[in-house]
Amino acid sequence: MANAPTKPTSPVKKESSSSGMFATLTIPICIVVAVIIFIYILGNESHYEGGDLNKPSDFFGRMHRGGNLVPVIMSYLLMVIVFSIERFVVIGKASGTSNVDAFVRKVQSFLNAGNIDGAVAECDKQKGSVANVIKSGLKKYREMESEATMDVDQKTLAIQKDIEEATSLEMPMLEQNLTIIATLVSIGTLTGLLGTVFGMINAFASLAESGSASSTALSASISEALVNTALGISTSATSIVMYNIFTSKIDKLTYAIDETGFSIVQTFAASHKNK
Repeated sequence: MANAPTKPTSPVKKESSSSGMFATLTIPICIVVAVIIFIYILGNESHYEGGDLNKPSDFFGRMHRGGNLVPVIMSYLLMVIVFSIERFVVIGKASGTSNVDAFVRKVQSFLNAGNIDGAVAECDKQKGSVANVIKSGLKKYREMESEATMDVDQKTLAIQKDIEEATSLEMPMLEQNLTIIATLVSIGTLTGLLGTVFGMINAFASLAESGSASSTALSASISEALVNTALGISTSATSIVMYNIFTSKIDKLTYAIDETGFSIVQTFAASHKNK
């Protein structure tokens, strides 16, 4: 009976733990940074006419007048930026040292020539998640060549299973923290709308208390309230773009693994079907 494939559980667990720790630290840090920016930069007197906090003189002053939900939405935007940079680094490492498509073509050419050692050497040169999965399949390929107790179909199935198991260990690492970016797509807009609603409530409440229908004051209050919506929509739009970029990159890597894995299985089946 064939030996079970070796699973690189320790490296994957280490990567998962590091990513989880990164998320745990990043979220509160982004919130703190956003609050500091809101209080000390946006709230600086230079952004108000004569230092009067009721008379903003520029966009930063108007953002500060948007209310207490502004730093919350700003923290969302900071999270999107930080997690996007982190995902770019992780997915870039997973892709390896050179173009994935070129790597797949090289491995397939080695397989077609029956040069398994050359394909393994190419994986060692490429590195990354894609190369790790393909290398695992190639090692199983070699193992099955010396296996005498299984028929060709069983050997082929064993190689395919090994590739699937290696993929299941590598791919989740690429999708970590994407859930946070996807969540920010929704809560960014919703928090912005909530801030706008609060601002409108305060604007009309102040108008009712004053008893005078000042269109200028009402317009200024509404303008400040809409700052939340603008920030929320900007955050959501950025999140959507980044999420789609990352899912597209991950799909490309998954396709490369599937394509090369299929080539490995078919090459083995074709070269051993008459044995």
